[in-house]
Amino acid sequence: MDTTIWLTLANAAVWIGLGAYIAFLGLRQHALSERLAQWERLQNKHDKDD
Repeated sequence: MDTTIWLTLANAAVWIGLGAYIAFLGLRQHALSERLAQWERLQNKHDKDD
């Protein structure tokens, strides 16, 4: 195969990998935000009980 084709395929693979990593980070951020909100709700409930 021509060098240009290899370069194009490698470039596409890098961008696909980068996009997948950013999507993974976004999902992880959402999960962490949900856990933090749950922790804050529990903390607020605990403070009201005291």
